[in-house]
Amino acid sequence: MNKFFQQMELPWRCRFVYKIDWRRLFLLIPIFTVFWFVLQIFVHCYVIPPNKHLHFPRENDSSLYRSSNSTIHSNEFLKGDILQEVQFTLPYSVDSPNSTNKFVQSASVEQDSVESVDNRAQPKKDKKVANAIVSSGKQTDIRLLSPTEALVYAKKEIDHATFVNEDPNLYAPLFRNISVFKRSYELMETTLKVYIYRDGARPIFHNPYLKGIYASEGWFMKLMEENKQFVTKDPDRAHLFYLPYSARQMEVALYVPGSHDLKPLSIFLRDYVNKIAAKYPFWNRTHGSDHFLVACHDWGPYTVTGHKELARNTIKALCNADPSERIFIAGRDISLPETTIREPRRPLRYLGGNRASLRPILAFFAGSMHGRVRPTLLKYWGGEKDEDMKIYKRLPLRVSKKMNYIQHMKSSKYCLCPMGFEVNSPRIVEAIYYECVPVIIADNFVLPLSEVLDWSAFSVVVAEKDIPRLKEILLSIPMRKYVAMHHNVKMVQKHFLWNPKPTRYDLFHMILHSIWFNKLNQI
Repeated sequence: MNKFFQQMELPWRCRFVYKIDWRRLFLLIPIFTVFWFVLQIFVHCYVIPPNKHLHFPRENDSSLYRSSNSTIHSNEFLKGDILQEVQFTLPYSVDSPNSTNKFVQSASVEQDSVESVDNRAQPKKDKKVANAIVSSGKQTDIRLLSPTEALVYAKKEIDHATFVNEDPNLYAPLFRNISVFKRSYELMETTLKVYIYRDGARPIFHNPYLKGIYASEGWFMKLMEENKQFVTKDPDRAHLFYLPYSARQMEVALYVPGSHDLKPLSIFLRDYVNKIAAKYPFWNRTHGSDHFLVACHDWGPYTVTGHKELARNTIKALCNADPSERIFIAGRDISLPETTIREPRRPLRYLGGNRASLRPILAFFAGSMHGRVRPTLLKYWGGEKDEDMKIYKRLPLRVSKKMNYIQHMKSSKYCLCPMGFEVNSPRIVEAIYYECVPVIIADNFVLPLSEVLDWSAFSVVVAEKDIPRLKEILLSIPMRKYVAMHHNVKMVQKHFLWNPKPTRYDLFHMILHSIWFNKLNQI
């Protein structure tokens, strides 16, 4: 029997001659785990580029280029489709680590220009745009784009501007849309380059006139030509081209007094533009649509009529902003604030005024009686017919001895700004300087910087036909609303100041921004 069991045991032992040692097998598990962990580190460090190359934009990441048809790509798309593609390309990434980086960059190009997720299938131009638009977790360096691409990018960024409720440097109630203005202004600061033509002899060109009611064009010319942030000497980098002439100096140099003939002025400017077009390729390239001029003289619009492209295409910053004459084009041109500068060395002198409770005069005006509006104003409210309405043909000597012109404005609740021969009036900005709520009486007048400013927050507009009801209209304004408007006048004041050294959001920058903003609106 024992022999029988021995014979049966022999095959059983032969079958398990290679018996598994489970204790040794369990010892191998930690070794394989460590090996797998080291392999993962190797893959992430050397096969897949680090975060500075592989960037997944956050939901509100402003560095991602936005198209007009789509908002920011979602994280799900990036984590799903892009990571799947990265896994497919890993074998090639071992030989060329930069290939994955190029792929991820190409995946963030605007939707309209992307034909394939694979960067190798994109045109060379799209590769260039992709590399410029997609940055390493930072805001896009728009300066790497061509001028045309930069303008398109800026336009789409503004169209999808992040909502802003308040800003420490801006007062939201003054603006039509503070979110749009803030984003547009930021892009202007980081992007805009202006080329100034050096052609043209003085005094008409490059000779700013800094005093009087037409000083805006001279101050802008002076500060623009001195500027280093926005001015470029390379026209190929320019987004805008400045024609540096003065309508005021043109009047002095070319107009024959008493002739009532403005044709010599328009012919002179026509010949200048033709010379520019013949000498440089930039005018003909866009037919003048990326060129701009700044003219505050009443005759500013009439100086451009001799050249069709200059009148129709060029961005014109004009104090005489009257669309009814079919020269000023709303949406393309900008209304230039007309500022009276009495002392060029001290342009900010006399600023300020009395607080709202120390303004006993309801409404004040003193000035020449030219134009169609002022005689009507004098007819109904002049001659001291009403103690609350101080309306004078000229400020009488007996009155000025007690209180001069500026003191009257500083002591009035409302300062009347009727048009003269043309729709514009320097009293609008004067009222703002002296913290008096301006009352604008001029039909067909596009208010200054109205692309961004909400004038209803700090001014009153009265139709010419309502002059007989002027006092009634002013008294109907609740005291609470007047106090708010008075406060807003003080807040908006900084946007209308000519600083010898320009500061953010002052009048120089506001004018330049409106030119930039209207250029983008043409896209």
